Amino acid sequence: MTIDELLTTTRSVRKRLDLDRPVPIELVRECLEIALQAPSGGNRQGWHWIVVTDPELRGQIGDYYQRSAQAYFASGVSGAHLYKDDPARAEVQQRVSASAVHLAEHMGEVPVLVIPCIQASKLPEGNQAGLWGSLLPAAWSYMLAARARGLGTAWTTLHLAYESEVAELLGLPGDVRQGVLIPTAYYTGDTFKPASRLPLDDVLHLDRWGGPGAV
Repeated sequence: MTIDELLTTTRSVRKRLDLDRPVPIELVRECLEIALQAPSGGNRQGWHWIVVTDPELRGQIGDYYQRSAQAYFASGVSGAHLYKDDPARAEVQQRVSASAVHLAEHMGEVPVLVIPCIQASKLPEGNQAGLWGSLLPAAWSYMLAARARGLGTAWTTLHLAYESEVAELLGLPGDVRQGVLIPTAYYTGDTFKPASRLPLDDVLHLDRWGGPGAV
């Protein structure tokens, strides 16, 4: 596929993850080798990658994820409650929410769970963009590389409500912080296409907020 196609069709895959087909660890390693080419602040490369394939560990992580997801869905602030005054967008949100519920119920069954982490003695106060900007581009590169190899992924963070419990489960040092949980599996079907998005001019601001060219 072209670069533009890769960038515009790498979707969050939840219901269509193949839970029964094993994923070769060599394929995951290929994706991670590409991820390591991402930029990091000061070229520190302070990232670490936890790849979980053990069924028992995956199940325990899945339990934490589902527990957090249930609280989130019951909170009234999940995506399912957004844009109720816009029927078209509300319908999309319902589909997204249904797929998120499905993933929460099956997270522990996904063949590979990848947890990108970054080494930090303590989280900085105030804006943390400098820290996470040295990890999240690499995590997205991993997801793009996975898509190019026929693997589906999804960006999830609900497990972070139990970050310390998951850290203890996986034996993470105290100065290693988790950034995201990326379920990874082959996907069923191949009909991914660009998603419906707000027009660029609705979110574009030139030079300053509300300045010339802003809409």
